[in-house]
Amino acid sequence: MVKRSAKTDKISIGVIGGSGLYEMDGLTQVKTVKVATPFGIPSDDYIIGTLNNKRVAFLPRHGRGHRLLPTDINYRANIYGMKKLGVERIISVSAVGSMKEEIKPGDIVIPDQFYDHTKHRRSTFFGNGVVAHVGMADPVCAGLCKILIEAGVQVGATIHRSGTYLCMEGPQFSTRAESLTYRKWNVDVIGMTNATEAKLAREAEICYSTIALATDYDCWHHSEEAVTVEAVLAVMKHNIETSKSMIREAVRMVTGFRDCGCGEALRNTIMTPEKLIPAKTSKYLAPIIGKYMKAKK
Repeated sequence: MVKRSAKTDKISIGVIGGSGLYEMDGLTQVKTVKVATPFGIPSDDYIIGTLNNKRVAFLPRHGRGHRLLPTDINYRANIYGMKKLGVERIISVSAVGSMKEEIKPGDIVIPDQFYDHTKHRRSTFFGNGVVAHVGMADPVCAGLCKILIEAGVQVGATIHRSGTYLCMEGPQFSTRAESLTYRKWNVDVIGMTNATEAKLAREAEICYSTIALATDYDCWHHSEEAVTVEAVLAVMKHNIETSKSMIREAVRMVTGFRDCGCGEALRNTIMTPEKLIPAKTSKYLAPIIGKYMKAKK
């Protein structure tokens, strides 16, 4: 593949692949793109290609070959890179544990809520002289969720149309005591990555939604073995194929027009007066805050 500057490709749909999803089938006119960001190096090169007549950017969250721990992923660089490429919608794919009997391994959940239980991550672009408080009451894009639900139905997946995703730090799986406690919190699935992405996508004014692939019952289930990598991989293989079919269908369904509020999520949220924002900060955050700066109008 030929590596070219990110400036040569403006695209609107991004796909972030989780455990087991390191590449996208069906892409044509494929090339890889390195994207420089002020937050460091993204998880890998972005794979740019055409899918159902739309240009798509694909990024393996853990790097090709699964090289990055959940906490070590450079989430800010990943989302900033998507923003720099022109992405307006991100479809995230993530392996999760089921916290409810009715969500069986092999099922797919489209979460509409997150509980962020991580402890060691930077989950904001802000700081360094600029403060913003973005709303996260509804942390995913309802319109994109609807598309993913419809795509799942079209490909024959068992879809749960809503749910709460608890994002734990990892990389270890839960203790039994933790798992039973999370059950009492009435969460639906547990994973290690997506709440962080959702927060950054909202700050970047990118629509975000998750295809959560249930691979196991964590370790709470009385009649199932505690989660192991071997058990996860066995279910994951089937789930990944289903998610690829869903992505192809979802990309086909996406239109250029966004009728949600994601594209203006930062409006009236920047607390720091423009004249007090350091020039360096204003420059590197220009793709995110530039349209709200008077000097840019």
